[in-house]
Amino acid sequence: MRARLETLLSGVLFGLLAAGLVLLLIAEPRGSPVTLRPPPTPEPLRIHVSGAVATPGVYLMPLGSIVKDALAAAGGALPEASLERINLAARLQDGQQIHVPPQPTLAPSPGPGTVEPAASSAGLLSLNAATAAQLETLPGIGPVLAQNIVTYREAHGPFARLEDLLRVPGIGPSKLAQIEPYLTLP
Repeated sequence: MRARLETLLSGVLFGLLAAGLVLLLIAEPRGSPVTLRPPPTPEPLRIHVSGAVATPGVYLMPLGSIVKDALAAAGGALPEASLERINLAARLQDGQQIHVPPQPTLAPSPGPGTVEPAASSAGLLSLNAATAAQLETLPGIGPVLAQNIVTYREAHGPFARLEDLLRVPGIGPSKLAQIEPYLTLP
């Protein structure tokens, strides 16, 4: 009798399992399917290339580009470009300006009775002797900032340190870092 009971229970259990499997297979799926969309295409970087390049202007560069790529987009550097003053491997950021300075030129030695020019023998511009027009030749310095520098110098006397430029209205740390390689104090 016990064997018969075990057979009966096994049959019922097997039947329940088979019925559950059939119901699982014929049941409609629940929920909605998930659709994966590709990530959006990143916007290109807008880069302003100026200075000693073949075609200065604003260029659209792909994300991940470096300064060397932007120079190539601008037709390459001119022979008089001073590429050692910029980092060609730096990553580009949207809205960035890359200024390629020319090689410094040696000023001719002044003759007797002439005034010392604002440019030193190293090709640097003397902050304490430069005119507003000469200051405008610096990257990122326009007529207003050049005049602000001259006005400040006339009101407060000669600059003791290049960092004193931070006191001039319109000049912040990034602007100072941009023009500092081109300036000297004597």
